[in-house]
Amino acid sequence: MSKTSKMHKEEAPKSLGFGVITVSSSRHRDSQVGKHAVDESGDLIVETLRNHGHTVVSRQLIPDDKIMIERTIREMLKSPNVDAIITCGGTGINPSDVTIETVEPILEKELPGFGEVFRWLSYEGIGSAAVMTRAIAGVTKGKAIFCLPGSPQAVKLCLEKLILTETGHIILHARGR
Repeated sequence: MSKTSKMHKEEAPKSLGFGVITVSSSRHRDSQVGKHAVDESGDLIVETLRNHGHTVVSRQLIPDDKIMIERTIREMLKSPNVDAIITCGGTGINPSDVTIETVEPILEKELPGFGEVFRWLSYEGIGSAAVMTRAIAGVTKGKAIFCLPGSPQAVKLCLEKLILTETGHIILHARGR
C-alpha cells in the first residue's frame, strides 16, 4: 500500500452508519403474509457490520421493484446518520433482477474496480460462473452505495475483502477530504 493510501485510511472514519436493503420478491411476499422471511444474507451483513464497530441505521426487505428500490435508497440517502448503503439481491441476470439498473442512475460516480475485483475474487472460488456476477459500487451525496449478489458467500466475500477495508476511505474521498 502506498504512503498516501495508508495516510488516507488512517484519517478515514472508523465507525460508520449503514443502511441495509435486501431485495427479494419471495422473501418480501412471505413477510407481507405473516410468514417468517429468512434473510440469511441480510442477517450476515448486519452481524458483520456490528461486529466491526459500525451501526446499522436502517434495514429494509423489499421486492424486486424499481420504484421500491429507488425510493428506499433515496430515503436512506436523506438520513444524516447513513454513511453507506448495502443492497443484496436482485443483481442476477433474470429479467426480474433490476437492482443494478435502478441504482446506476442514482450514482454520481461509479467505482468500477469494486465489481472487477469482486468478480476476480469470486472466480477464485466459483470458477467461470463468476462471469454472471453483477456487483457495483459508487458514491452519491458523499455516501457510498454497494450492490451485492444475494448469496451469503458473495456477501461474506464482499464484506471481508472490500467493504470493511475500504468504506471509510471511500467516504473520506466522497466528502472531498
